[in-house]
Amino acid sequence: MQPILTVNLSTNEIGQYIVPVDWVKDYIGGASLASRILYDQLTSSIPSLSPEASLLFLTGPLSGTSGPAVGRAVVCGRSPATGLWGESNFGGFWGTELRMAGFDGLWLTGVAEHPVYLLVNDNQVEIRDATHLWGLETYATQDAVLAEIGHGKPRIAVIGPAGEALLPFALILTDHGRVAGRTGMGAVMGSKKIKAIAVQGSGKVPIAHPGEFMPLRAEANRQLRDDPMTLVARATGTAGVADYFDYLRSMPKKYYQLGIYEGVDKVSGSSMAETILTGVSACHACVIACGRVVRLEGKDQPGIKRKGPEYETVVGFGPNLLNNDLASIVLMGELCDRYGMDTISSSNIIGLAFLLYEKGLLTNEQTGGLELHWGDMQVVATLLHQMAYRQGLGDWLAEGARSLAGRVGHKELAVEVNNLEVAYHDPRGVSGMALVYATSPRGACHNQSDYFLVDIGQMESSIGLGVFDRQGGSEKAANVAIHQNWKTLFNALVLCFFSNVPPETILGLLKHVDEAFSDLDIESLMCVGERSWNLKRVINNRLGLTSANDVLPMAFRQPYQDNPDGAAGYVPDFPAMIQEYYRVRSWDAATGYPLPEKLTELGLQWVINDIWSNKLTNDQGN
Repeated sequence: MQPILTVNLSTNEIGQYIVPVDWVKDYIGGASLASRILYDQLTSSIPSLSPEASLLFLTGPLSGTSGPAVGRAVVCGRSPATGLWGESNFGGFWGTELRMAGFDGLWLTGVAEHPVYLLVNDNQVEIRDATHLWGLETYATQDAVLAEIGHGKPRIAVIGPAGEALLPFALILTDHGRVAGRTGMGAVMGSKKIKAIAVQGSGKVPIAHPGEFMPLRAEANRQLRDDPMTLVARATGTAGVADYFDYLRSMPKKYYQLGIYEGVDKVSGSSMAETILTGVSACHACVIACGRVVRLEGKDQPGIKRKGPEYETVVGFGPNLLNNDLASIVLMGELCDRYGMDTISSSNIIGLAFLLYEKGLLTNEQTGGLELHWGDMQVVATLLHQMAYRQGLGDWLAEGARSLAGRVGHKELAVEVNNLEVAYHDPRGVSGMALVYATSPRGACHNQSDYFLVDIGQMESSIGLGVFDRQGGSEKAANVAIHQNWKTLFNALVLCFFSNVPPETILGLLKHVDEAFSDLDIESLMCVGERSWNLKRVINNRLGLTSANDVLPMAFRQPYQDNPDGAAGYVPDFPAMIQEYYRVRSWDAATGYPLPEKLTELGLQWVINDIWSNKLTNDQGN
């Protein structure tokens, strides 16, 4: 593994960190390895936005190797939204460029005296003044930094006004709208007064056995290119599944209140392809090309190319707000990118504000005179601006859904888990997501396990996954745990979730890319995923998380108000599901802690005393 570049912004010290080989073997890379590297720093005594807090960008052993779909990197730290493990990964070209510059990661600590940006040009590292960039939107920042560098083609990761204002759902953006969107890593970057990180490399991504790796990589790309999921994603983007998810009633509407909304077909991926789509975009060497390029025409919209929205943004600013105008969804997604805000959290919070207003729990006086009526996208645009700059009602919304609902005395109305707003895959339509949201190490997250795909038939029998009814109950708990372990591997490699690559192929690629993985087999590969999942759980346990945190929002514990066909009054039997999940995970039901014997089995015996010391002492005393 190449070294990790370290930068202490308080002292301007620049160095390198060498990762122990055993850690690479046990965690592979990406978010999993980041959890091991940051373990000692992730304690309750170090707040997420403090100078002592770490922000770690890390690649994986396959990042930048030209496939299959591995042009990705992760950024990890303590989340300012949840106070727990923070993790977000992003595509584009930035991670590949970092590896070509000779580093597999960038570890930031400290706080700069004034706004700065970093320039990494191979082994040359500069800390440059960015005072004149502070306040700029994300794309303007990229353009300004690119103009200042003036040579080559650096890849630039930036924050917007939301990151500067320390919003707990501020994102980091790179390239044309590729983002690390969730858990507020943009706020951590803003707290360190880092406006941008530009990376430029002239080297090659290291591969141990290129003669064996390259043919296997080429064959994996050929198979991936023809995979049915790839064909859908390339033709219609991730929003191509919108029609089917609507049919299954797993697409929530009106802030998770309704299952049916007329006109939802107008904002699907297929509708986008038939109306405003002009092209596609792809991350480094990706054959999927799920990114959308669209053009809006009209008196008020210049015919320029824009980033098209993916599924979460389409639903969040569409059916979630009772809006079926595709052009307005494009513009709201663009505003979020420019301000530097996660579209899932932003649209979720605004949906909650609309619901509270409808119920009379938010008054005109509290909204500053704004009338929050469903589908009014001019008001939505106003709220996004207010959120980014913490103005008016936006200052309330900027603290998240739980905080907003708590201000009016109705926390139960916020659809969130551990203060991370829920994504748009409703467990009343695909029940496995109930466990996914409740137990994800980073809050209500669909990117620690996209189990909704398993619930509609995508499975991998070679790792032990089975098929269960999409509205099943506790019988699928073990299946969810297996899938979480599997997708934890994706976030370690770092491999795109849309990359439907067989486990045997992934294993072969790993063995040829790095000698550290020569002894791996499928069983030990899955063990890496389980080990990493449990280490993140222990990190959260040390930060205060217990079984009391593993809950579902009230919205998912009652039927849709319109009780549509397909949902038929169904709600997941969550108490039974979580009880069985603890059993198959070997987690203690009373505390939510992984049991000592499970930690020992996974080679994590060194963390046992960090969470069990008080109980073990009491047991010995008795």
